[in-house]
Amino acid sequence: MAASVTAERLLAYACVVTPVLSAHQWLVIIAAAIGGALAAQTGAPAVPGLLSVPAFSAMAIGPLQGPWRAAGLPKQTLPVTRFDIVEVAGKPVVRVRSDNSYGNLVLEVVPVVPGAQWLLRWSWSLQRGLQDSDLSTEKGDDSPLKVCALFDMPLSGLGLAQRTKLRLARSLSGENLPSATLCYVWDRLLPAGSEIPNAFSDRVRYIVVATGPARPGEWFNYQRTLAADFQLAFGHESAVLPPLLAIAVGADSDNTGGNSLGLVGDISLTP
Repeated sequence: MAASVTAERLLAYACVVTPVLSAHQWLVIIAAAIGGALAAQTGAPAVPGLLSVPAFSAMAIGPLQGPWRAAGLPKQTLPVTRFDIVEVAGKPVVRVRSDNSYGNLVLEVVPVVPGAQWLLRWSWSLQRGLQDSDLSTEKGDDSPLKVCALFDMPLSGLGLAQRTKLRLARSLSGENLPSATLCYVWDRLLPAGSEIPNAFSDRVRYIVVATGPARPGEWFNYQRTLAADFQLAFGHESAVLPPLLAIAVGADSDNTGGNSLGLVGDISLTP
């Protein structure tokens, strides 16, 4: 079943059976948690080994080609964040443009448990930021740049309500939807090093790695120990690092109505 169809079915069911949640909240819980669109197979085994992440720098200038793919919300009426390959200083990078929009660039992977010392590396540059973003509030829950890791975390560490919602979603979809999403973000206000839950759902957690206004023309390189960061964000729910299901790049400005422009270089996850 396609992930977009899955989310539509879950949203329709949830709005009728559990009216305590608004349609927007269900969209965030389901669509954001699956990176906008993730179709992992139920019960797929985790496998050891290195994770191959196709390099943006090896791609042709213009529209993005697979296996990375752009995805928005199901039946999305607001604009979709745009992704394409442009050349900067002689090297292809991803251009990320949001304009009152939502969207992610998703790479689905064969489920793999990253090693304890594996490093997630990437580079980015923020050319234009969001004037009204504030990740600590629902109305400001937008980010001009984010790199996310989506995990299949065991449900045993979740509360009854969280387990029930996710099991319902998995039952309706027939898919092993991710139960934990960790996003590294650029935020206007929060200091670097901050770790907070998404304002709509704690199934998504943010770690702020860059803060303040845009710095056009400047590039920043990052390397993060994924296992340690997962423990920082989700360690109270799981003592072990669960299988990784996908990596995503994104930007959204649908809550603030702003627009942003960012550039993202190659991403890698290696020992």
